[in-house]
Amino acid sequence: MEREWKLAFVANLGYASMPAEDVITSLAAIGYQGVEWTTSHFDAVRPLAELQSLVQQTRDAGLEVSRIMAHEDLVTLDDAVRLERIRKTVRVIEAAGECRVANVGTMTGPAPWDSRAPKVGRDISESAAWAQVLEAYEAFLAAAERSGVTITSEGVFGMVAHDFYSHLYLMDRAASSRHKVNLDPSHGALYGNLDIGWVIREWGDRIGHVHLKDAAGQPEMGRFLFPLLGEGLVDWRAFFGGLGDIGYRGFCSVEFESFAYYRQVLRSDPEAAARLSHQLVTAMVEADENRSRG
Repeated sequence: MEREWKLAFVANLGYASMPAEDVITSLAAIGYQGVEWTTSHFDAVRPLAELQSLVQQTRDAGLEVSRIMAHEDLVTLDDAVRLERIRKTVRVIEAAGECRVANVGTMTGPAPWDSRAPKVGRDISESAAWAQVLEAYEAFLAAAERSGVTITSEGVFGMVAHDFYSHLYLMDRAASSRHKVNLDPSHGALYGNLDIGWVIREWGDRIGHVHLKDAAGQPEMGRFLFPLLGEGLVDWRAFFGGLGDIGYRGFCSVEFESFAYYRQVLRSDPEAAARLSHQLVTAMVEADENRSRG
């Protein structure tokens, strides 16, 4: 089956500190069709004209902005910090609308990698954590409605929304035509959501963006990693088959987080990470297409 979705790369790693024009040139030369900008580049405190220029530069190079990743931890014991994180995300949503970018990415919290973040069940109850998240999403969706933007939330390990089932709760409680799923199979795989074709078909047209990332281990800090695509728990044949089953035509964005490999083998070269990822995705898709034909 010929793929109908488009391939992007998250401008993280060393790309986050590079001039935007260099990131665009690099990803276009490799053959990507889109860039998922983070708030390292798409920072809503910058003048709107600068953000519009970033988007226009991307499009002038023949690429599209697949999504703005505006991930903020929405669960905290510091109310002032929490409200500022909500305001920051709302500003990104509004700026995305002004720049004609259709997709802004969010998550929930608390972030397990942040030693200052509260632990659910110890420092904050699960009900209180969800109340903070749902209050934030009410503000996000109001801004999305005003701005003509779609929010794509992601389940992330260790957070209140972390796998298919907990993410489904978020989607149902914050239900809106402006709220869709950013499908990242790695986090759910750590929790045993291994029937990824079924997960994709269950989400169906609620999927608004996709991350390509693998995982191996258990969902506890220090006991898992995000290896190279094809080396972990994700069944990529079922994954791509599921996308075909639902007729997904949006972006699949590589989120490279094989950090030890990045440092030790690729010598912290983001272009090498992007090039390798493009090769891996191409090889997996071609293998799947050959099996389908055979």
